[in-house]
Amino acid sequence: MSVIHITKENFAQEVLRERKPVLLDFFADWCGPCRMVAPIVEEIAAERSDVKVGKINVDEQPELANRFRVMSIPMLAVVKEGRVVAQAVGARPKAQIVNML
Repeated sequence: MSVIHITKENFAQEVLRERKPVLLDFFADWCGPCRMVAPIVEEIAAERSDVKVGKINVDEQPELANRFRVMSIPMLAVVKEGRVVAQAVGARPKAQIVNML
């Protein structure tokens, strides 16, 4: 499965109503650590059909960044049944991200 770009318009459908866990990657184009995490997130999306993976650009989607209280990026959050069950701030190795799921 490929990474889905999440916006305030598709958030309810793609995240809140999803039955599978959703890994959200909050990022910005100018963020170096975000660029380090991006290929890992894309790899997880390609390998794991049991998880939906979405990316949220905090500059383009400030409402969603505020909703999740994003203070630093990259921030990863796992949402299950509409609730945040795990989150981490900063670049992480793949094993740590997978363990969040």
